[in-house]
Amino acid sequence: MTHRERILTVLSRKPADRVPIDLAGFNREAYRLFVEKTGSNNPWGYFGIETDWRGVGFAASKDKIDHRPFHQNLPENASINEWGTGFIQGSNTAYDIFVPPLTYAQSVKEILDYPLYDVTPAYRHEHLEGAVKSIHDAGYAAFAGMACTIFEVAWQIRGFNELLTDFYNRPDMAESLLDRLTKMRCFMAKRYAEAGVDILGLGDDVGMEHKLMMAPQTWYKWLGSRLAKVIQAARDVNPNIIIHYHSDGYVEPIIPRLIEIGLNVLNPVQPECMNPARLKQLYGDRLAFWGTMGIQHTMPFGTPDEVRQEVKERIETVGKGGGLVIAPTHVLAPEVPIENIAAFVEAAKEYGGWKN
Repeated sequence: MTHRERILTVLSRKPADRVPIDLAGFNREAYRLFVEKTGSNNPWGYFGIETDWRGVGFAASKDKIDHRPFHQNLPENASINEWGTGFIQGSNTAYDIFVPPLTYAQSVKEILDYPLYDVTPAYRHEHLEGAVKSIHDAGYAAFAGMACTIFEVAWQIRGFNELLTDFYNRPDMAESLLDRLTKMRCFMAKRYAEAGVDILGLGDDVGMEHKLMMAPQTWYKWLGSRLAKVIQAARDVNPNIIIHYHSDGYVEPIIPRLIEIGLNVLNPVQPECMNPARLKQLYGDRLAFWGTMGIQHTMPFGTPDEVRQEVKERIETVGKGGGLVIAPTHVLAPEVPIENIAAFVEAAKEYGGWKN
């Protein structure tokens, strides 16, 4: 099988010649330790993994928007990202601290007047067809990611507490912001599909360890219904495009709705939050799974043999009959020993049908 044939077969829930492996990445400190201990700056090459997909995306905007006037209390050490959200870089072992620009907004007008970069100019997406063709010609699948599709960008602009409060107290403000973002994402999804992308990666973290951040009906009203529009924008162009959705945490109550609106692949399926084998039994005829190797217990604190056993179990249950890309469920942290990463890869190759 070519790389593209393999990943598309697996994500279509059919048996392939081997189980694809994804390392998921390293946080800053974990990567520093990896380089220090191995002398390599390429974890994938070091562990002998070649992924079956290559990424493609929109070009950066050439416009310059000054979002600083929208921040009333921006710390001096904060930077501003493309959405206008301030962020303070965390330690090498942690994530950045966000400073939303519209925390103090009081009106729909303020939401509508807030400047967002335009994704429609041709220079931002006219390269996509050529990029996808090059990926396909090399034998790989084209993966276009729109991480933080709607919800996470919205709360990073408005503020987490403020956005959730708007759902109930100022629905007009919530609608204004979410609809603006949905329109942008629909355009991007349409262009990715037109360009021939194989896998469209969407996602917003809406799960906590053992429950959703909001009631399922609240999720669908505000987020799921808009996510459906983004998926439909892609499917109107290519009904066969594969939809990959990421949310950390426990999302089991919304899985049926995700399938209903067009989901094909669920990521990362944290075993600390949901039972991967159970999800395979319940939804394996409709969903493929990407992840399933938790990073809270076995990977950081287990022995290499325990890691191997967990990999074996995942492949024999979730991977049975196809439908599994095995991967850690989050970027690797410094607590994960190199020996356990090696054990993960070795076991995935051994039990996943890789030939030496």
